[in-house]
Amino acid sequence: MTRQYNLYQIDSFTKEKFTGNPAGVITNADGLTDYEMQKIARELNNSETAFIFSSNSNEYDAHIRFFTPTNEVPICGHATIAAHYARTVENGLGSSRVYHKTGAGILPVDVIRENDDYKIVMTQGQVEFGTIIDGENKKELLSALNIKNNDLLENYEIQIVSTGHSKVMIGIKSIDTLNTLKPNYDALSRLSKIIKCNGYYVFTVNSQDSDILIHGRMFAPAIGINEDPVTGNANGPLGAYLVHHNLVKHNNCLFRFKAKQGEAINRTGVIEVEVKIEDTEPVEVKVSGNAVIIFKSELSLND
Repeated sequence: MTRQYNLYQIDSFTKEKFTGNPAGVITNADGLTDYEMQKIARELNNSETAFIFSSNSNEYDAHIRFFTPTNEVPICGHATIAAHYARTVENGLGSSRVYHKTGAGILPVDVIRENDDYKIVMTQGQVEFGTIIDGENKKELLSALNIKNNDLLENYEIQIVSTGHSKVMIGIKSIDTLNTLKPNYDALSRLSKIIKCNGYYVFTVNSQDSDILIHGRMFAPAIGINEDPVTGNANGPLGAYLVHHNLVKHNNCLFRFKAKQGEAINRTGVIEVEVKIEDTEPVEVKVSGNAVIIFKSELSLND
């Protein structure tokens, strides 16, 4: 028997093909095994591939699983945007709120129809502030990134932050330094085992663009992603971090900003981030963006 699957390649956080962050999506994944999903993700070789399963519950509309070329991960920003964009286009949906079950819980996704196209808004998981990286681990990290102490932004702690899939936040002063980073991926992978965090988000707030607050780069070699072009699960937690450490001005209700990522590897994309604030602390994070379909195909698997 042959099983047929709808397979998409989608660029997220952009409307221009071959920029932003590419993700694979299978919109009718029912029947796929873990082994098959990992093989498909490895074959497509995007930083993540999303697999959409039917819901068997009234609590959510779809169950989505995310795989890098080497590992399953709980949730992924750009692949969430891609998955819901594909699902929306395939089903001709209008503006709506849907709920998806992920490794980070059951979360809402808002589909906004605009200009005969769609923008996808992803509510991320619970905001969690983890370890501050200091001492020997900080020395190892700076050495692995090939940066010095005086490259770091003052008063910006190096800290693990999560909205479902944790990242290390590393603020540096210069966009030139950012765009010429040449990390030691093996050293970063070794450090990941020690600090129990796979992603490193290096960012600067020294923006030349009037509407772009953050430029960043994200490295996660421990899970098979040397560099991720545009990362929802880095910029979302960064928004929470900036509010938590009182590094930005806000109205104690909402903090919004745009981040540009992927410039150093010619995969530029833009993410919009919105942080809901209560009593000066971040309580909910949303990331949103556009997407564009690169191709749609059919994958046939024989039993």
